[in-house]
Amino acid sequence: MITVLLLLAAVGILVWGFLRAKPFGRLGILAWLQTVVLMGPWLLFFGLSAAGIYLNLAAILLLVVSSAGIYIYLGRQLRSVGQAELSAKRAASLIADDQKPDADKAEPEAVSAVASAAEASEAKTSEAKTSEAPKAALPPIPTEDLAVIESIFGIDTFFRTQTVPYQEGAIFKGNLRGQPDVTAQILSDKLAEKLGSKYSCFLLADPEDKPVVVVLPAENGPQPTTLGQKVLAVALAVATLATCLETASVLQSFDVFQSPERWPEVVPITTGIVAVLGAHELGHRAIARQLNVKLSPPFFLPAWQLGAFGSLMRFESILPNRSVLFDVSFAGPAAGGVVSFVFLLLGLILSHPGSLFQLPSGFFQGSILVGTLARTVLGGDALKADLVDVSPLMIIGWLGLIITALNVMPAGQLDGGRMVQAIYGRKTLVRTSAVTLVLLAIVGLFNPLALYWAVLIVFLQRQPERPCQDDLTEPDDARAALALLTLFLMLLVLLPLTPSLAMRLGIG
Repeated sequence: MITVLLLLAAVGILVWGFLRAKPFGRLGILAWLQTVVLMGPWLLFFGLSAAGIYLNLAAILLLVVSSAGIYIYLGRQLRSVGQAELSAKRAASLIADDQKPDADKAEPEAVSAVASAAEASEAKTSEAKTSEAPKAALPPIPTEDLAVIESIFGIDTFFRTQTVPYQEGAIFKGNLRGQPDVTAQILSDKLAEKLGSKYSCFLLADPEDKPVVVVLPAENGPQPTTLGQKVLAVALAVATLATCLETASVLQSFDVFQSPERWPEVVPITTGIVAVLGAHELGHRAIARQLNVKLSPPFFLPAWQLGAFGSLMRFESILPNRSVLFDVSFAGPAAGGVVSFVFLLLGLILSHPGSLFQLPSGFFQGSILVGTLARTVLGGDALKADLVDVSPLMIIGWLGLIITALNVMPAGQLDGGRMVQAIYGRKTLVRTSAVTLVLLAIVGLFNPLALYWAVLIVFLQRQPERPCQDDLTEPDDARAALALLTLFLMLLVLLPLTPSLAMRLGIG
């Protein structure tokens, strides 16, 4: 029944997406078809499974490979059509405004990302790419403002050689003369001094890795959370509390909503899961407040299997540099991960014969980190038994580590994706996002949890974060090392033990 409901919901989303994409013409339809191709194999697989027809591994791999090939082809067509439409509209604009023909240049990829993020107002939908379609009759920067903006450049910061109108703003090409971080700050300060908070300034790299400056109206930046979004955040928090209660009761072999008189039994585990989620959010917000970064309320994601998938949050202010992006993104998983690990370790230490939970020893094969730690703390003899007595704290810690690991996957605007973007840049994040989604889709054939998470990423979080004001300066080596360590620990939590390693550890 759940599978049928998910299929109906997916088909409904695709129909809604088509209606949203149709007004954009061929560009919108191509973007919509990419979503169809991405979801098609899994809709077919689960649809056939619901009907009692099961595909073999060869057929599944053929579907995945074919889907990837068609997705890449449609992406090339989308870029080609988009560039053609953009060139045509810009040519018409140049003729109408009697501008010079050498202003008809292709925009840098990062510049397009700034504009599209502003246009979409952080909307997390399957039609995110269609929002990148060029708008008609966008008001350019007034001539007097443009003259003032051009005056902020200097021979010792950024030597401007060309101005390219771009939607409501402008791209300034030239030569970077100073350090990127210093130059970005000087340009922003001069712009604010001359025009107040009317415009925002970005120092980015174009597709040829040459520095450019982009100036856009400030209203194109991140928008504050609306009343409707706040109501949604509260509703999701209530739903997440309900799923945490349900998870806690299922772990104890009853349903709290069918036996509400037993609610005191689920309070300890529910409190532990909420503590992990709370630590994660407090980590983000403590660093954000310290760095003067505004965040939206958390949008928790309820999940029957884990209690919660974690939460989503967006930046409500433009970030000054990639180091700030990393620090805020890293702080949440770090806090939640530390709390979860402490719960796990204490739970293993406090586990003894007669503890509340009994887990089949084979369960410890599901995680390299948990299995190895259990072998170290509990000893090999305890794990050779068919059932292992464990403390509730151990279960809470394990759930917390899984929730944290899911959120540090290197994809889109997940915490892990933001960390990868901060350290390695947008292009690397696009590649890691694609790899992550493919792996989740494959694992989803055997574990519905992975499939649900992949669908959430595709529809809510697949786009990279908007560029920073100084998007050229890379974070230091210490932050890069922390990012690699975080990704490594994520793999240790999520990857199962190999049979040979499990045998050597005496697990199962």
